[in-house]
Amino acid sequence: MIIELAQTQPVAWAVLVLSAVAIVGLAIAGLKIRGVGIGIAGVLFAGIIFGHFGLTINHDIMEFVREFGLILFVFTIGLQMGPSFFASMRRQGLMLNLLAAVVVLLGVVVVLSLAALTGIDVFSAAGIFSGATTNTPSLGAAQQTVSVLASQPGNTIAADRAALPALAYAVSYPIGVFGIIGVMLFLRRVFQVDPVREAAEFRAEQQKGIEPLVRMNLVVENPNLEGLEIAQVPGRSETGIIISRLKRCGAEEVEVATEHSVLHKGDKILVVGAQRQLEAFQVIIGRQTAEDLRRVPGRVAFRRVVVTHKEALGKTIAEMGLDSIYGVRVTRVLRADVEMTAIPDLQLQFGDFLHVVGDEDNITKAADFLGNSLQALNETKFIPVFLGILLGVAAGLAPFQFPGLPVPVRLGLAGGPLVLAILLARIGRIGPLVWYMPANANTALREMGIVLFLAYVGLKAGGSFIPTLLSHDGLIWLGIACVVTTVPLLMVALVARLVLKVNFIAICGLLAGSMTDPPALAFANAISKSDAPAVAYAAVYPLTMLLRILSAQIMVLLLAS
Repeated sequence: MIIELAQTQPVAWAVLVLSAVAIVGLAIAGLKIRGVGIGIAGVLFAGIIFGHFGLTINHDIMEFVREFGLILFVFTIGLQMGPSFFASMRRQGLMLNLLAAVVVLLGVVVVLSLAALTGIDVFSAAGIFSGATTNTPSLGAAQQTVSVLASQPGNTIAADRAALPALAYAVSYPIGVFGIIGVMLFLRRVFQVDPVREAAEFRAEQQKGIEPLVRMNLVVENPNLEGLEIAQVPGRSETGIIISRLKRCGAEEVEVATEHSVLHKGDKILVVGAQRQLEAFQVIIGRQTAEDLRRVPGRVAFRRVVVTHKEALGKTIAEMGLDSIYGVRVTRVLRADVEMTAIPDLQLQFGDFLHVVGDEDNITKAADFLGNSLQALNETKFIPVFLGILLGVAAGLAPFQFPGLPVPVRLGLAGGPLVLAILLARIGRIGPLVWYMPANANTALREMGIVLFLAYVGLKAGGSFIPTLLSHDGLIWLGIACVVTTVPLLMVALVARLVLKVNFIAICGLLAGSMTDPPALAFANAISKSDAPAVAYAAVYPLTMLLRILSAQIMVLLLAS
């Protein structure tokens, strides 16, 4: 009956099998030993178990599941990492990305050298490279390249040889997961590291040069400021401070300080900025006062407003003219957990939280204009998502011809959507289209994508996994995987620690990110009792992902015969 269902109802059968693999795989993913588990790779091994017992699905459906799952996975990664990708290239982020790139290139050199020494097939080497570095999209890129080569006129690639990347990946993957963690434990023991103390030092280093915003109440004493509008006060643009409230000399109530408010000697103002900036501005204005203008009565309220209206996106605070139109003042902007003063030339982005000061009714009008819709903040706009996927697939299919390669290199269905997602997330908005996805929706789509892809890989490899694992070739693959995982990580980590004096927590994030391995990141977070390693992980993740995708393709193209 099962065979009959698979033949007569292939779509229904595919849904049944994929759902069963996902259920069992996610249950395996939740199992942990001393807080460490294989994570989402549990779906891979569930697929292997099902495939071992002969439960497979239609070939064409399998191919769609593989490609669509991979596209969802990499596109959502790009959307999440895009806004921080270019910023990560600055300061220490550039050094970390260079070290991560060295890890990738060393992995290529090691796997190809060992493949030449042992005589294993380059298709197996590509699978080991992907599995030992726990990078699923690079496997997808290698498989796509093998498919392209197999479709060329006169090709001699047999079906069993084309299946080698998935088999080698499945054999190597556990080595990759636990090998990265083993390297972290080795470094911790060798350097006698206290992860908790290093995490505290890492956070202090990250905060260096970033001053928190504070308030200061000042009395206008400089006679040169008499009769000047706030917009004309010297030093405001240089110091980046914001004047939010104003109490007239002799008045009992406070009022909103707009750009056109006129200052007089004896007036009191509330200014917002970094401490050093406020101290420099005080020299221009006058002495401090103990009176806190926030506690002085008056028709001045405060509210946090989120930017969700399309008309506000991309405009600067000055262009918005909220003070002249609504009589309110934007004092601070909170963007991705970073708090900034609301300087006039700051461009607004979807999801920015603004600190707005003014009359309650006027704040309400300004909030309506800015959108202030938490519902919109939690909605996923699917037209931009599918347009981004369309553009990403088109970019992935574009050929790049390099001398010496038998066929053009393509970003593929793994690289194209990733690159486009990073770029679109960085741009943020084109016309009415906004590339923003709530974190929960992003996580859900990403998990769905990787579950589908790993289910395919497991089902595809399951039929011959056990015999291969116990064979001579399988044991060689395991040995090569151990070296491919550990040697590049150890070499780069030792240079980072001994030569570059990089913090241990940053090294852990670098190692996990250079292998794009969430279980390793979770382990690093656990031993440091913080999420500090995620900073370095996020900094190197996008570039590492792209390099691994391209490396797997080039490896197959250069050496396939």
